[in-house]
Amino acid sequence: MISTPTRFEALKLVIDAYVTQEAAAEAFGVCQSTVSRWLSQSKRLPAEYVLKAEADTGVPRHFLRPDIYPPQAHASHSRWLGIDMAATGSDVAVVSAITPRRNGNRIKVLDKSSSRRAVG
Repeated sequence: MISTPTRFEALKLVIDAYVTQEAAAEAFGVCQSTVSRWLSQSKRLPAEYVLKAEADTGVPRHFLRPDIYPPQAHASHSRWLGIDMAATGSDVAVVSAITPRRNGNRIKVLDKSSSRRAVG
C-alpha cells in the first residue's frame, strides 16, 4: 500500500523538484531564508504558494496542504508517484523517478513516459 506523504515530506519533494532552495525561492518570489524557514520551522508550504508548487512540480495540492485541499476519492496517486502496478502484476510497485533538470530559468520535468514538460 502506498502511504500519503506528510505535509513536510511533500514540501521537501517540492524543494527537491526545484533542485535548490535558491531556485525554489526565485520561483515563489521570496528569499532563500524564507524557504529555509518553511523547512525548519513551519514544516509546511504557505497556502498562497500551493497552486504554483503543484503546477510547477506536479506535487498534488492535497499532499501539500490537506487542511485546505482535502484528497478527492477519485484522485489517483499512482500517476504522480510514477508507479506502474499493472506492469508488475503484484503488490510490488515499479517506481520511476521524476528528474528535474535546470535549463536557464526554467525547470524541465521528465516523467516516466519521457515526454518533456517545461515548467517554471
